Amino acid sequence: MDLQALLQQSGWVPASPVRLDPARLHHFDLSHQNKALNRIDLNDEEQFTRYIFGELEAHECTAGIGGYAEQRSLYSRSDLFEDEEPRTIHLGVDIWTQSGTPVYAPLEAIVHSFANHKVHGDYGPVIILQHELEGETFFTLYGHLSTMSLHGLYEGKWIKRGEQFASLGAYHENYHWPPHLHFQVMLDMEGKKGDYPGVCKASERDYYLANCPDPAVLLPLD
Repeated sequence: MDLQALLQQSGWVPASPVRLDPARLHHFDLSHQNKALNRIDLNDEEQFTRYIFGELEAHECTAGIGGYAEQRSLYSRSDLFEDEEPRTIHLGVDIWTQSGTPVYAPLEAIVHSFANHKVHGDYGPVIILQHELEGETFFTLYGHLSTMSLHGLYEGKWIKRGEQFASLGAYHENYHWPPHLHFQVMLDMEGKKGDYPGVCKASERDYYLANCPDPAVLLPLD
């Protein structure tokens, strides 16, 4: 499925899941090639948070964005991503900004599933929406939300385009990450509910990126 072509064919214009000012948007590089990350201890949660928000302040930005298909070494801070071959390839886009920031549905949707993954380095509260366009189905995932975002939620709940359905979680809610939204597209949920990998092994890169296209097409910034 070509998501951009599908949007053009349907005539739908996505609403950004987080209201962003392009003039005050910092583009983060959290890949293994960013040598600045070598100067901070990513296992020191306060240092990691100070780095993110220090960069935003230094660039006079209100939010940061980036990370799709990025190879990262920072996941070594959590056993969640360790295996015989560690998971290092980021499958979504991260939007770094203040906790409590509203999250909106980019397109009309129903709630596919949701969960609260209370494991260090995991999503914490996560919601997955299901979208239908021109007879095609795809899904969007929103990780690191507030616990309040799950209150009153149920599978099949109708969400309108541009409707606020969640907010970003604070540090203790989103399981030890600086406040941000992990935003990801999946063409096939592969039978999963309330979860889908946000990071994959380098050997599985092509497979997962084919199922998780760049979410930028759903991030209108003008």
